[in-house]
Formats: sequence, C-alpha cells, structure tokens
Amino acid sequence: MSGDFSGLLLALLALAAVILVLDRIALRGKRKAAAAAGQAIAEPTVVSYARALLPVIAIVLLIRSFLFEPFRIPSASMMPGLVDGDFIVVNKYTYGLRLPLTNTKVLSIGEPKRGDVVVFRSPAQPSVNLIKRLIGLPGDHIVVRDNLLTINGRPIPQTPAGNYADDYGFAGAPLERERLGDADHIIMLAPERLARDFDGVVPPGHYFFMGDNRNDSEDSRFLDVGFVAEQNLIGHAIGIWMNWRIPGWPRLGRIGLRIR
Repeated sequence: MSGDFSGLLLALLALAAVILVLDRIALRGKRKAAAAAGQAIAEPTVVSYARALLPVIAIVLLIRSFLFEPFRIPSASMMPGLVDGDFIVVNKYTYGLRLPLTNTKVLSIGEPKRGDVVVFRSPAQPSVNLIKRLIGLPGDHIVVRDNLLTINGRPIPQTPAGNYADDYGFAGAPLERERLGDADHIIMLAPERLARDFDGVVPPGHYFFMGDNRNDSEDSRFLDVGFVAEQNLIGHAIGIWMNWRIPGWPRLGRIGLRIR
C-alpha cells in the first residue's frame, strides 16, 4: 500500500491559512473601507474557497492522523482474510497517538498484541505501507519450518480448515486454522509456492510480522522487511468498508466484515 495523503492535507491546510492571513493583512481592510463609503467589493473567490475549505481540511487531517484512516489492499499477501480490492479502516490510536508525516508517538495508549493485523511503514521504503499479522513481540524467539510456527519453543497449533474456493488465483489452496493467544485466524498455504523458513530473536523495540498467505508474502522473514521498529507502526486494521477490484464490480458482501 502506498503512502497516505497527510502531506497533501498539511500542504493544503497551510496554503488555505496563508491565503486567509494575506487577505486579512492586505485586502480585508480595503473591503471594509469601501463598504463604509457605500461601495461593495466582493471577496476574492480564492479567499472564499480557502475560508470554506480550511475547517474541512483540518477536521479530515485530525481524523486521519489520530483516529481512523482508510487504506486499500493491493496484493494477495493477507489472503484469505483480505483480498485485492478491499478498502479497510485502520484504528490510528490503538497503539498511541502519533504526529502526521513523522509518525512520532506523542501519547502511549496501548501495546500491539500478538495476532493483531497491523499496517506499518516498510523499513526499506518508508513511503510504502504494508499490512501483515503480528507474530513476534520484542524478545520472542521465532522459528518457522515448513509453515509451522514456533514461538519461544511452543509450537503454534494448526488445524485443517478446508480449501480456498474463491476466484483470486489460489483456488484449491489448503487453509489452516492457526491460534495465537486466545484468537483464531485462517492462513493459506499455496502449494505451488515455496515455504520460507526463519529462525531468529526479535530485538527490543521491534516486531516480527507474517502474511496470512504464508507462501506468497514478503514479510519479516525477508531482508527487505525484517524486524519492524515500533516507530514504523501506523495502526490496527479493524474492518472492511468497501471492496472494489478494478476492473470489476464492488463485492457488497465484504462491506462491514471485521478483520480477525
């Protein structure tokens, strides 16, 4: 997923503010003087637009930066739960309030939990956002062998969950129900792709992520992603608000699905 629009919104907010300040300094007095003399000078169109848009931009920026932000799923790495064309909502305050652009945390609220589906900035390309499932917390020893996951010496149970039957290029792929903590989720094991093994300890202040489509996900098992620093986290993915795979038609049945 590519970067968000926080920079654009900040630029528009600053532009609108500058226009209103310049109007106040250079033009408003002239309009008032003309009005007192019985003459009418219309407010410039650009000033009217700036006055109307500034509060709207400010509200949108606050919501996107500190509360909720929409993202689009462009890949298959989180199948079967999330598919290409899903538009999701990310809770930005679950893990703390962060400043736009810099992503600097200014207030701690909660901590990431094992099993959360998280959006984060790619360590290799900070302008690119990724979405994966949180597997390893700081200090965890993570071992992946033939798609079997072990955390701190404890095997993570998997039970067969049938085969994938949708039309996203993975029809017939085996599904497994995996349990992390108190919650279950479904993973996909595409047979025509190679399993990626891993063995390592998560450093302090970092996290280990994997995609649910285990054989088709570039995640923390790969050097380009690796362990993800805490400051790269963006938020907790909580639900699907739209699905539209272009070309194609919206899949209304996916609207409102909770991300597990």
